[in-house]
Amino acid sequence: MSRDDSQRDFEGQREGEELLFVFRRHMIAMRKGFYLFLIPFAVSSLPVFVWPTVLEVYWIPLGGFVLGFVLFLYHYLMWYYTIYIVTDQRLRQVTQKGFFGKDVVELGLSKIQNISYNVPGLSGELFGFGTIVIQTYVGDLVINKVEHPEKIYNQLQDAVQAASPRESNEETPS
Repeated sequence: MSRDDSQRDFEGQREGEELLFVFRRHMIAMRKGFYLFLIPFAVSSLPVFVWPTVLEVYWIPLGGFVLGFVLFLYHYLMWYYTIYIVTDQRLRQVTQKGFFGKDVVELGLSKIQNISYNVPGLSGELFGFGTIVIQTYVGDLVINKVEHPEKIYNQLQDAVQAASPRESNEETPS
């Protein structure tokens, strides 16, 4: 029985491949977007304090708000559409590049040698983010600012461990 495209969990899913979990980076990875929202709005609000009686000046903060919102929206879309998909066979990183481009990196679970994570001090503990490093023969895949890194680390370890015996059984002739 084959699955058609309407029954697939994600674009590019293979026949018989099971989706385990999906994760993305922490909202703190969007801090540049927050700054780009606040700075134009704050700077465009200054003329209101200098000339509070001139009504036309009140349009300037509205323009700063709209500009800041558009810049924030761009960063939000880049964050939202950058995801990490873990299946029973592979890890797939889909990174949004601009409005129309994307990069896809796939890593077979059998190729993973080691997984580690790091929580960067007080801010990482308070906001619940960290870095996950996945080591392979070819190189390292570093995922910065991951939400709940210890949880993702444990789920990745379980997925790699579950994939290893199955793949080694497939390679031995019956």
